[in-house]
Amino acid sequence: MPMDLSFYYAAVPAVILVGLAKGGMGDALSLIGLPFLALVVSPVQAAAILLPILVFMDMISLVIWREHGDWTTLKIMLPGALFGIGLGWATSALVPGNALRVVIGAVTILFCLRYFWNNFGPAAGKHTPPRAQRPLLATTWGSLSGYGSFVAHAGGAPFQIYALPLQMQPREYTGTSVRFFAILNAVKLIPYFALGQLDTQNLSTSATLLPFAPLATIAGAWCVRRMKPAIFYPFMYAMALIAAVLIAKEGLGF
Repeated sequence: MPMDLSFYYAAVPAVILVGLAKGGMGDALSLIGLPFLALVVSPVQAAAILLPILVFMDMISLVIWREHGDWTTLKIMLPGALFGIGLGWATSALVPGNALRVVIGAVTILFCLRYFWNNFGPAAGKHTPPRAQRPLLATTWGSLSGYGSFVAHAGGAPFQIYALPLQMQPREYTGTSVRFFAILNAVKLIPYFALGQLDTQNLSTSATLLPFAPLATIAGAWCVRRMKPAIFYPFMYAMALIAAVLIAKEGLGF
């Protein structure tokens, strides 16, 4: 088990960044955190070490955001997401994760740039109404979120592509996101265990990092609770754009 100081110099900031993201501060922070940990252990081991911590953070986030969330969005996205996890498990040895990272990153970059063009470009000022729920679209992006979460740790971007245009209140959006990924991470424990990634060594390392998880998650939630929609949505689209660039960059091997 990596216990030297160099490991913790990378692992502690990684856990704090992921905790802020879990509190509601955006998937980009989580995607920045994982490479921090991958500096000192393999990417596969980094993901395995973080998964139990993510589940613990999810439990904290579920308590914090227990009164918020959109059940309609969850009901129409979760079946596709669970299918995507199952498909990822079945094809984990066949489909290159890097190819999926590039596709998800490119689509999300275009999605975010479209938002900033419409809201801050030459034609800015025209109000875009909230998009209505679309079950087929929700199933499609839910499946990509589940699949991307399992094979490439890139499930946040597809979720945002569907959920952000619904223009929920910030607390409702965050509560929905927290519930969605809490369920996905809990389900992912089964295939990760079956693939031998949750061994005693990785679990012991996860346990040493757990104390940093609650404070970071609570801090992220504290920030989101104080954001107005006019600040929250540009911030979230900016976080999604940064995350997409990081995803695509990792997929391309830069």
